[in-house]
Amino acid sequence: MRSFIPRSNENTAIVFFESIEIEVEPSCYHHHTDDTYSINFVTFAKGACLFTHLRIALTFSLFIISLVAHADDWPGWMGPKRDNHWRETGILQTFPKGGPTVVWRVPVAGGYAGPAVSGGKVFITDLVTSSDITVDNFGRSASEGHERVLCLDELTGKQLWKHEYRVTYTISYPSGPRCTPTVDGEHVYTLGAEGHLVCLRVRDGTVEWSKDLKHEYKTKSALWGYASHPLIDGDRLVCVVGTQEAHAVAFEKRTGKEVWRANTAPEQGYSPPTIIEAGGQRQLVFLKPDGVYAVNPLTGAILWKAPYGADNGSIIMSPVKVGDYLFIGGFQEKNLLLKLSSEKPGAQVVWRNKAKHGLSPVNVQPIVADGLIYGFHEKGELRAVQIPSGEVLWKSGGPLGERPSGSGTAFIVKHADRYFMFSETGHLVIAKLSPQGYTEIDRAKVIQPSNVAFGRDVVWCAGAYANRHFFVRNDKECIRVSLAE
Repeated sequence: MRSFIPRSNENTAIVFFESIEIEVEPSCYHHHTDDTYSINFVTFAKGACLFTHLRIALTFSLFIISLVAHADDWPGWMGPKRDNHWRETGILQTFPKGGPTVVWRVPVAGGYAGPAVSGGKVFITDLVTSSDITVDNFGRSASEGHERVLCLDELTGKQLWKHEYRVTYTISYPSGPRCTPTVDGEHVYTLGAEGHLVCLRVRDGTVEWSKDLKHEYKTKSALWGYASHPLIDGDRLVCVVGTQEAHAVAFEKRTGKEVWRANTAPEQGYSPPTIIEAGGQRQLVFLKPDGVYAVNPLTGAILWKAPYGADNGSIIMSPVKVGDYLFIGGFQEKNLLLKLSSEKPGAQVVWRNKAKHGLSPVNVQPIVADGLIYGFHEKGELRAVQIPSGEVLWKSGGPLGERPSGSGTAFIVKHADRYFMFSETGHLVIAKLSPQGYTEIDRAKVIQPSNVAFGRDVVWCAGAYANRHFFVRNDKECIRVSLAE
């Protein structure tokens, strides 16, 4: 191979391979962990011959990574760094007239789980059932069906493989799975709404290992099901599993063998585990309805803990770190601010349950920027919160309009100096957030709401932003939307 050269317009690149010239759009190549690049659907020309739908793999030097047009996968909940920051370049500033192009639409069944995109594949979970899935709020009627893991070709949407298993739902909002698949190298991990944890081969969907968390840890699913997205940390897969046997467990990610277990809880809650750096040490933080605690990620040994009191067992958000502070918020302004020790692992309560301060997130994980927390309060309003005071600098309907509804939802992802928000109305919104307020730049309807919550039609899904496209689903289809400039 002689060279790999970005074109001056930064939209394509030329690969010279002996006497063969290959023109590649950035959205068509994928960088893998072994420094292999897969190039899909390119134009391949030599003399008078023209080939399409070519799939090749080339190994390049690491200087390729410095290409101005940078592309990324979205291998799990909140993206590559689990922080809801989208770091790709070459993204449109506003939507074209008539809205962005929907590249493909693929039928799927019910669910809230967002897609994961990695290595040219899209992973999505759903529930196939003949039962009514529009039951909301606090109902717990039983229903039968099959949860599925689907693997799609990223470029075409073609189904490459599927895995399915029978399940009985005993939860509220029984539309389907909640947790985004987690892709790690050659494996993908999924957690179903009733606690079915599965490790599958990315290549063909072969099951490497699986666990029924309810059975193994002698518990029942929480009211709204298993919704705590598992976390890969080194050789371990960390999960919130149950109540009295164990609240959290780390498994060997390749074998499923238990490495450690930590703490107990009256209910497991819904908060995904999160890694922070504080007190000169990596700490793995968990929230549960009656407390917050940190453990050593390698051993599960508890480093510190603090009491908390969730309303109706509902603690949903992952804690967010702002400087030396850790914020936690739940229903009915059950909020808590901790000051993290700088010398050794530890935390002290700064304030708790401070009325008209902070925010109480429901479906949307808050995001930290500008030294503030931006997020949606339980009443559906978008807020900017100052830390450590907890003062609400401003509140707005944001992408939901001037009269937001309870549990109003728009998933927030930061891109450069602006934000993409996917609203429960099916709109993708581009906006700016600042200490001064919310400014909307553009919006486009990309998918229809297909479920019901609090008497209104909604689509609740944290989409994936990968390779200059947006991937999102409702209870009928998964779509790929071009966001390339």
